[in-house]
Amino acid sequence: MRSIFSYLWKIINGTRKVILNLVFFLILAVFLVSLFSGEDPIEVPENGILVLNPNGMLVEEKTWVDPFSQFLNEAMGSSDDIPEVLLSDVVDSIEKAKTDERIGALYLNLQNLYPSGLNKLQAVAEALDDFRTSGKPIISNADYYDQHQYYLAAHADQLYLNPMGGVVFEGLDYTQLYFKDLLDKLKVQPQVFKVGKFKAAVEPFIRNDMSDEAREANEFLYSALWDSFRTDVTAARNINPLVTSGKVDDYMSAFNSANGDMAKMALETNMVDALRTRTEVRNELINLAGYDKEEDTFRHITYDNYLATEMEVPESLQPTDRSQIAVVVARGQIVNGSQKAGMIGGDSTAKLIREARNNKQTKAIVLRIDSPGGSAFASEIIRQEILQAKEAGIPVVASMSTVAASGGYWIAADADKIVAAPTTITGSIGVFGLLMTLEDSLAAIGVHSDTVSTTEIQGLNPLEEMTDYQKKLVQSSVEATYEDFLTIVSKARNMSRDDVHEVAQGRIWTGKQAMERGLVDQLGDFDDSVAAAAELAAIDDYDVKIVQQELSSKEQFFANMFNSSSEYLPVPSVGGEAQHWLMGTLNKVKSETAVLQNFNDPKNVYSYCALCLQPR
Repeated sequence: MRSIFSYLWKIINGTRKVILNLVFFLILAVFLVSLFSGEDPIEVPENGILVLNPNGMLVEEKTWVDPFSQFLNEAMGSSDDIPEVLLSDVVDSIEKAKTDERIGALYLNLQNLYPSGLNKLQAVAEALDDFRTSGKPIISNADYYDQHQYYLAAHADQLYLNPMGGVVFEGLDYTQLYFKDLLDKLKVQPQVFKVGKFKAAVEPFIRNDMSDEAREANEFLYSALWDSFRTDVTAARNINPLVTSGKVDDYMSAFNSANGDMAKMALETNMVDALRTRTEVRNELINLAGYDKEEDTFRHITYDNYLATEMEVPESLQPTDRSQIAVVVARGQIVNGSQKAGMIGGDSTAKLIREARNNKQTKAIVLRIDSPGGSAFASEIIRQEILQAKEAGIPVVASMSTVAASGGYWIAADADKIVAAPTTITGSIGVFGLLMTLEDSLAAIGVHSDTVSTTEIQGLNPLEEMTDYQKKLVQSSVEATYEDFLTIVSKARNMSRDDVHEVAQGRIWTGKQAMERGLVDQLGDFDDSVAAAAELAAIDDYDVKIVQQELSSKEQFFANMFNSSSEYLPVPSVGGEAQHWLMGTLNKVKSETAVLQNFNDPKNVYSYCALCLQPR
């Protein structure tokens, strides 16, 4: 028997060594190829077409990923994460191409664009409209348009669709997963403490469906967002109201009129200008820009390569005496401690604000927020740093992106000015406490715990049932934090406590609705926020500087090595293709439950908007 196990171990260990060696030599080979291979410089073709082909979700800041892990995922084609595209990259490429005489037209290839925040789509749409004033045409083509892709395509001069394709207008909806029955089966006891009848972040753990209050808030919010979406699209194109009314009878009337042909229906309702095959569109683009023999297609450059042709000014040559408006991006869930980009750490984000404050060239700070909130303690740490900047005479503008709710509003409240997009999701001024105790789960499998303490005041132990005084302690802490939140907003917004409470209680608002209720000062985008900061600082001549976390020398080395090496890997053909329904459902469960692992507030008190659109 011993010899059998010894033999099996040798097989397992040998297999392990083979796999490790293969991975090692793969990395080594790709690295050596990237090291010794000469790269041809990227050139912009004369009268070429700029291809806008974003692959992923539009974001304010990319999530930090360990370079080695990212390399392995790309090498094995096994990455589960949704790819991310910097909104600023997309907008910058359009703005540069407008005045670039080498660019003759813009081609929208939106097949791989993932659903993104409405305000981000609006920013791209505004850049497209501005591009059209140059007289250069915008052409869009797709096999099939999802509604978020169509939102941008509607701004094209020529909008084409594959004869076998279609355009879908489904409206906006929100689906929440609920885990009460699952927790019951696992005998996990959710300990919930909250303030505010609309603070529904804890509902997934104590219910199997939406409460009436949550449904009311969601319907109010999403109806306003859909009205904005529909208004924008119909302003860009004179679409037949039958397909935008949202009524089944209207939609079926247009559908039946086209004999059940979705592409024909899109053409007849003026959603598209013409039905074209891929070959027909390709030939049209070749006629417009010329033929690239080497690539066997029309003369073009993709937007990411186009941006790469812009030479950066070396830091040593950059002027150091110009006034600066510092931009600090706060994107993701707010978590206690230090976090990498893509998450908001109380310590790390406060440090970025402090760095901006200590820079003599900083005349104003723009805090760009894209967050559903999180730890109340971490939110307060960031707010305190904002107060320090104001005391130093540096004005602060809170610039709200897709989401700035709960803790996201907490960190915005004391800014000298709050600027939100009309479609920003904000508010959700409320607080809750959430703990999971496992005493029944462990007992069910024969595991028990017992504790010895030198006092009657025992700390919270997830292995044991909460005592009455512990429950009272947490509930009182939640109520006190809510009062703190009301006081912060009351003083910052010059409102009475009762007036703030009236629009708080966890209620979610759009930016436009929030402005009507005194929670926002101005409706606008990022550029408007920078202009507001310059006005507050009384400066006309300035640079905009994004303050980012610096990588350690080790992180920078591996980032440079693996980023250059990944260029030589085969590109997986996944893009924005429809995900299998089962994997999509499993990933949704994974993402919603993963939020719990970031709940690390020292008092277990959170200001988090679970019902808001997540800024991932």
